[in-house]
Parts: sequence; C-alpha cells; structure tokens
Amino acid sequence: MIQNKTAWLHVQQRNVIRQWSRSWLWRSEFPTWLLIFTVYGGWFTTMAYWQVLGLFPATLLLIWFTTWYMSLQHELIHGHPTRFARVNQLFGLLPLAVWYPYGLYRDSHLAHHRNQLLTLPDEDPETYYFSAERWQRFASWQRKIIQLRNTFPGRLLLAPLLDILQTVISMFSAFRRLQFAAMAMWTVHIVLLVMLFAWIAHCGFSLVWYLLIVGYPALALTKVRSFLEHRAADEPLARSVINEAALPWRLLFLNLNYHSVHHDLPGVPWYGLRKVYLLYREDYQWRNHGFVVRGYGEWLRRFLLKSVDVGQHPHSRRETYRDE
Repeated sequence: MIQNKTAWLHVQQRNVIRQWSRSWLWRSEFPTWLLIFTVYGGWFTTMAYWQVLGLFPATLLLIWFTTWYMSLQHELIHGHPTRFARVNQLFGLLPLAVWYPYGLYRDSHLAHHRNQLLTLPDEDPETYYFSAERWQRFASWQRKIIQLRNTFPGRLLLAPLLDILQTVISMFSAFRRLQFAAMAMWTVHIVLLVMLFAWIAHCGFSLVWYLLIVGYPALALTKVRSFLEHRAADEPLARSVINEAALPWRLLFLNLNYHSVHHDLPGVPWYGLRKVYLLYREDYQWRNHGFVVRGYGEWLRRFLLKSVDVGQHPHSRRETYRDE
C-alpha cells in the first residue's frame, strides 16, 4: 500500500516538474545565473570598497556572500545552471570560503546522495555517526568532544575547527601517498587561494581578519543548516529533515532546509524546492515520518546545552548486540 502510494506520488511529481521545466524560467536557469552574478558581484564589490562601507558592515556582508557562495557551490554540483559539469565547476573553483577545494566537496557530496546509505558510517562521507567499532575505540575525552560538538553552540564554534583540521590532514595525506588526482586538485586550490589572498591584501583588508572573522563564521553558518539535517531511520526519506525556516535562512541556504525534498529530487533547482514542497507538503511530511522542524530556532532551544544523539549509529548497535 505504502509502496503504491509512493510510486503514485513520484509519477505525479515528475509530471508536474516536467511541466515546470518547460517554462522559460526553468529552461533559462535565470535565477541561478542571477545568483552567480549577485554572489560574485557582491563579494568583490564589498571587498573593493570595504573602507567606504566600514569594517563592521563590510565584514557582515562578506560573511553573508561567502556563506551564500558555499550554497551556490552545492547548486553547481547538482547540475545548475548548465548541463555541463566542467562549466559549472568553473563557477565554484574560486576559494572564497578558503577551506575546501571544490572537487573535494563535489566528490564527498555526490557520495552522500546515495540515499540507501545515508547516515551510515564508512558509507556516507557527511555523516556525524560512527560505527560501533570506532566508537568503542574512542577515549572518554574524545567522546566528550564529540558530545560538545553535537550541541548547537558546539556545531557553530567547534565543528568548523574539527572539519578544517581533518581537511588539512587529508591534504598532507594526499601528498604523502602521491595521490596525483588529489594533489592536482589541492595544487589548483592553493594557487587560486594565493591569488585571492594577494587581491585581498591589495584591497588593504587583513588576511588574518578574513580567515578568522569572515571565513570561519561563514563556515559556522553552514553548520546551522546541517544541524540534525539527517537522522538514522529505516526509511531513506525519513533520514532527511524538513525545516520550515524563515525567508532569510531559506534565501541564504537556497531552500536546502527542505532537505527531504532535495534528497528525493536532487535535480530540482533551488528555486523549485519550496514550490514542490508546498504542493506536496502533507505527502512529504508523511513520507519522512514527521521529521519536521519549525525553524532553526527550535534546534537552538532544544540543543543549547543538550547534545544530539548522533554518536554510535543505531544500526551498528544492533549489529553489535546481534554478534554478542
């Protein structure tokens, strides 16, 4: 019965989306082209005229545009605004967000979209869960750090640092092991980063300020979006949240707060996700087993001091008990 209803919904959705995709708006990808122009234009204009704007207003704008850029990179990975991955990649290579090469994010994120493996340790590269074996190897202080990271303030303040350290370690590992594809990716990233830093310095903007007061907070803002974005569940669609966030968050995150819809229909452009959700709102809430949040403020209230239970994956626990 459930499978029949789900299949019927998919047919209905694809027919509607097919009709929308024939419109000029969707065929032209105008919203995404406008987004690219706005993000790049806004970032470079703010940096060039930061002394006119003042340090504090310019910093806030740079944080916004840098975070927006990371949301844009996600859209590029999913085949927008063109059908050509290499063309889209050109719009996401510049390391405005500093820390991650585009290729590293692309490969990790596409692997993350295997819905049947979503949240599973050693399978989903973006999961916060750990296998039973790895969890049992952690010392008590390591588990405390993980629990601290899984509070809402911990995700903003501590999680970016842990991610940066892990990324730097992976870079050195790639060069040490002579992984030529990864080495080439990192080399391009570093060259572009040096060029970007040279331009920032030419504008008279402090590189240390940009790294610590722009780049780090921008990365922290992405952790707001991904906070409890996924949970362990038997049904793949029930593993992704629907967050009915306010307009500023929806704009900044390009509607990825409707994450269950995105994982169900990853090819739908950002400006179509809310449209699909509102049309099939009850159906999506039924299919994702009510994993619905009324805005990011709910996560803040619930997990200001309390840690999210995303340590050892429940499937790993069941396997451990079965072995015993």
